[in-house]
Amino acid sequence: MNKLSPTEAFDRLTPDHILDAVESMGVRCDGRFLALNSYENRVYQIGMEEADPMVAKFYRPNRWTDDAIIEEHRFTLALAEQELPVIPPHLDDQDCSLHRHGPYRFALYPQRGGHAPELGNPQHLEQLGRLIGRIHALGAIRDFEHRPTLDIDSFAIKSRHFLLEREFIPEHLLEAYQTLTKDLIVQIRLCFERATAVRSIRLHGDCHPGNILWTDDGPHIVDFDDARMGPAIQDLWMFLSGERYEMNAGLADLLEGYTQFCDFNPAELHLIEALRTLRMIHYAAWLASRWQDPAFPLAFPWFNSSRYWEDHILSLREQAALMNEPPLAWN
Repeated sequence: MNKLSPTEAFDRLTPDHILDAVESMGVRCDGRFLALNSYENRVYQIGMEEADPMVAKFYRPNRWTDDAIIEEHRFTLALAEQELPVIPPHLDDQDCSLHRHGPYRFALYPQRGGHAPELGNPQHLEQLGRLIGRIHALGAIRDFEHRPTLDIDSFAIKSRHFLLEREFIPEHLLEAYQTLTKDLIVQIRLCFERATAVRSIRLHGDCHPGNILWTDDGPHIVDFDDARMGPAIQDLWMFLSGERYEMNAGLADLLEGYTQFCDFNPAELHLIEALRTLRMIHYAAWLASRWQDPAFPLAFPWFNSSRYWEDHILSLREQAALMNEPPLAWN
């Protein structure tokens, strides 16, 4: 039998492979495992004999280099050393956090529970602001060396080209998508120009409510897999929703906590809708790029239909209007 490529092995990851890899670290599993909500990687809660459950994260091949993964781990470990409520990876006897078993790369984490934050609760937003401010205070000390920067080229231009080249967009919507996204990229550039010289720092990068676990002790932040360089507002804007007055109020609550630990440049408010637009374009391309993975059609059955692309284009048109509006206010 021919040796499987890393991608083929990843697609064929079985419970036996999972348990064998985890037990290679010198622990004893009790046979229980639960697949957790992750698609880019494979993440499982693993029961342990006479110990608390652990979470095993198996990394998708060809996404991050070993150096990039280890750099993310070191950032999380540095945050934990400052007693921030993050969940760092387990270190073995050689202080290694990234492990190999056969064709698989994986990391182990302690299992933590919690629920989503209440984004309409000013106290929750202020606490989130304090947590993000503390992360950014450490993140601003030095740059990532092996992880990318959130930029227009990778999130919009390359995503747009990928979708057009792979013919995902229905023919009757193709011209509308081409024209609209070309104009949106011009608008996004203008938003960045209005923000002038925005500093890039180390970020969580994917800081949405689903990556916050709320407990009686407050928020824990998880999943630094998308950590990268970028503007501070990237880790804040996804907690803002609703009408404009609601987002202004939420922004004030977030920054009330944030500025206790880190300065905030109000010019970055020009970037909120531009960053939202970048995320929308990039998300569609991400789904398309993973469509050959059997897990994706099962998890996202609504993707790649005419209805999806019609709604996507409509949402992008709404973003075109929003980027022409004045930024949110912060006093």
